[in-house]
Amino acid sequence: MRLVFMGSPQFAVPPLEHLLVSNYQVAAVYTQPDKPAGRGRGLLASAVKQTAQARGLTVVQPDSLKAAGVVEQLGGFEPDVIVVAAFGQILPKTVLALPKLGCINVHPSLLPRFRGASPVASAILTGDDFTGVSLMLMDEGLDTGPVLARAQLPILARDTTGTLTAKLSWLGALLLGEVLVGWSRGELAPQPQDESKATYCQPIAKEEGEIDWRQPAVDIWRRVRAFNPWPGCYTRWRGRSLKIIEAAPLVGEQVAEAGRVVALNSKSGFGVATGDGILGVYRVQMEGKKAMPAEEFLRGQREFIGAVLPSN
Repeated sequence: MRLVFMGSPQFAVPPLEHLLVSNYQVAAVYTQPDKPAGRGRGLLASAVKQTAQARGLTVVQPDSLKAAGVVEQLGGFEPDVIVVAAFGQILPKTVLALPKLGCINVHPSLLPRFRGASPVASAILTGDDFTGVSLMLMDEGLDTGPVLARAQLPILARDTTGTLTAKLSWLGALLLGEVLVGWSRGELAPQPQDESKATYCQPIAKEEGEIDWRQPAVDIWRRVRAFNPWPGCYTRWRGRSLKIIEAAPLVGEQVAEAGRVVALNSKSGFGVATGDGILGVYRVQMEGKKAMPAEEFLRGQREFIGAVLPSN
């Protein structure tokens, strides 16, 4: 089977690597153009481009799949199937119609739940017990195509978007190998999605990471996990950003107004009163500093216990 792979972030690397070790013929890899990054604003290649170049694969980085000549170039690779994993661009109808086996998308949710841009974070934010990966035959809609296969896994209490995305990436890679074999042999029947159960998730904005301590501790805890690694969940202390990296809701009565910092008996961190309960905080990062255990932070901020943190 001859294929073209389209993907950009680290999530797409395990599916690509699985295809290569399974000896599929990857005619070309399409990924997003290099983007400025870091203080020097130098151009940074996507994780997929770095992997593809290390394997000696042909890399194509179109600004848009709708640009003149792009579809003709893609057709020249003569793919039997196009595999897509977090590519970052919408595939136009002209691209969808190219391969005889269609375009298969590796999507990190149990479709039709969480169509859109932030399915992993959304599953954590809503408190779902399970999430998973869906392999979908793409159409012109936003994650609306019929599903070829699904696989699920539990969301653990310590899972963040970073850790859960990594798990789903490998799960999707393994499922992709099974689906390509079955689909090419005509053994799979695409199942239409149930539109009555469809939900959508929007891209996450950076400002969503600022904590409103008037929310319940459980909701803030989910936000801390959902916004790790990006954009991070943070509050403000003495005019600077204080990122909350690890936290957990504590069982107990409300002891102070929302935002009040309280001491914990365990001496392993500090607590913050919320709109409902106490959030235990165990790892933080002050703006301009390295991440550290909360008790280490407290040693350098002796007036922190008893302070009231602002709500956005």
